[in-house]
Amino acid sequence: MSQVEVNQRKSEKVKQDYIYDETNTFEERDSHNKVKKSESREQEVFWLNGVPVVRTLKKDGKPLSPDELKKEDERIDDTVRKAKERRDKADEKGKETDPRGHDEITFARILELGEFSHPRREIVAGRPTFVVDFQGDSKAKTRNAAEGVFKELAGTVWIDEQDRTLQRIEGHFDHDFKIAGGLAVNVKQGSWFKASFIKVNGEVWLPAAIEGDGHARYLLFFSLNGHLQLHTSNYRKFKATSTIMPGVTTVDPPAEPQPEVPPPSR
Repeated sequence: MSQVEVNQRKSEKVKQDYIYDETNTFEERDSHNKVKKSESREQEVFWLNGVPVVRTLKKDGKPLSPDELKKEDERIDDTVRKAKERRDKADEKGKETDPRGHDEITFARILELGEFSHPRREIVAGRPTFVVDFQGDSKAKTRNAAEGVFKELAGTVWIDEQDRTLQRIEGHFDHDFKIAGGLAVNVKQGSWFKASFIKVNGEVWLPAAIEGDGHARYLLFFSLNGHLQLHTSNYRKFKATSTIMPGVTTVDPPAEPQPEVPPPSR
């Protein structure tokens, strides 16, 4: 797991050279678990000034208008600015954060918040893969809200044996729990998620598919109240200038076709 952590950090710089498409569908549910509304989005995911961002291009199959695209770019600029402010404040305190400036959890800390068990091997997409289960310890002491989530989490992790990096992860929550009275974290029993990754250009692992179901909220930047399915495609390299899109330049795709990654099954 220590090797995985080191490799994940190293790959972060390579990820910043890539842009890819993302399509997601979301079904919002009411208190009786009935679908209230359904929404789909087509987006681009890329990094800007060291911050990962998502730019919406279409909603429910309809392209955004020029005014909507302008507001979207302004939102992204604001997102990057706030992320840099959070990171600067954290640096002043000698505190580590993720690229968005939020609390970061190392694998070393995850080992303290629960335990890994039942190590085994599988072949996934033709690649030898380590598989290990995780069970959080609800009695573990935490330092922030993010750690509070991990100590309540149970699931399974797939690690590529050659690259020592995450290939797939699944997690679920077996009971309701809240942090700070629900203001920081609020998760309902039965909520679950799955994510798979694909190796692109023989140099970096990027998201392939994500699926989540249930009722969960983490601080102000993540909220799920229903069912989410997300698929990515069209991975390509780019170079960004100070503006968001005019400076994007694509490169030729790799000579070897990338394997298709099916969405995770329930």
